[in-house]
Amino acid sequence: MQAPATDLRPAQDSTTRSFIAANLLLPLRLIVGWTYFSAFWRRVILENKLGMDDPGYVGEKFNHFLPNALVIKPVIEFFVTHPQLLWWKLLLFTIIEGVVGLALMTGLMTRLMGLATSALALGILLGAGWLGTTCLDEWQIGVLGVGAGLAFAFAGGGDYSLDSRWRQTMSKRLPTWARWSASIEAPMFFRRRGVIVSGAVACLGLTLLTNQLFHNGVWGKLHNRSVRPVVEVSNARVSNGILSLRLYRVEGADVYGSFAIGLRVVDERNNVVAEWSANDLAQLPPESIANQFVARVKPGAHSLVIPLGAKATLSLRHDRLNDLPPGRYEVELVDISGASWRTTFDTGSKGAA
Repeated sequence: MQAPATDLRPAQDSTTRSFIAANLLLPLRLIVGWTYFSAFWRRVILENKLGMDDPGYVGEKFNHFLPNALVIKPVIEFFVTHPQLLWWKLLLFTIIEGVVGLALMTGLMTRLMGLATSALALGILLGAGWLGTTCLDEWQIGVLGVGAGLAFAFAGGGDYSLDSRWRQTMSKRLPTWARWSASIEAPMFFRRRGVIVSGAVACLGLTLLTNQLFHNGVWGKLHNRSVRPVVEVSNARVSNGILSLRLYRVEGADVYGSFAIGLRVVDERNNVVAEWSANDLAQLPPESIANQFVARVKPGAHSLVIPLGAKATLSLRHDRLNDLPPGRYEVELVDISGASWRTTFDTGSKGAA
């Protein structure tokens, strides 16, 4: 009787396969690790970006996320209205990014750091995924971070990691959670095909969903809210010769302000009732601007500067606003780009129409 045919391919147990998968991810692990560690490096070592009164304060960048963030918008608004708590939050977040990034690059507790990477990237995605003037920068960083972190959690650290050293010297002394995060083989839960496929499908679903919500990148007309400034003008009213109105910058490049060079009030016949020039706006006293967030509307050299995410109430005095005749009036704010934004109010009303 002829013996049954045998598989002549070298046998590969699950441990070997786990090492191969982890080793193949080494370039990605080093790059993703540096992207997170570099956040700590550039904010603390290369330059102080945690100084609340210093140029480039990272809190203002965090404020830029606010207008079009998904899900976590209330959290962002809470912190930008509480500057001291925001500073502590940013300090803690920066330290966590540094620890996670360094641990990824060295392969320390790789599976746990992979999950932490996905969590950090998800926060970036939901908060800043709508930003990016050319290549949807923040959205790409977010979705790739979520997917890469999950891959590290599945694959582990492999040969080129401190996890490998740990297993050789301290495996019996490590607590259970440390043995899991430094293990060669993934825990049984992570080895189930359904879990792996479900994780991959969830990442793809998150990618398509956020791409559509932020940019119409799956279906419809593409849009990018980081290209042109948009300022919402609201809550206009006049009392005792003072025009009060609220400005809220909700779109445009995060690295470049909106520069208001004119503001005027016109009546129903389009006659100019009151007007402020670029020079007038550039010389507004601090008491005329009541800012609500960390990003602040402020006078510039030749205009009124409105950063992305800034919200402020202006109080502007003009002699011609005393005793306005009854009627509807329009307020127009003009940007240096030529764009303008409007709102209306009625004399004697409590607010904008």
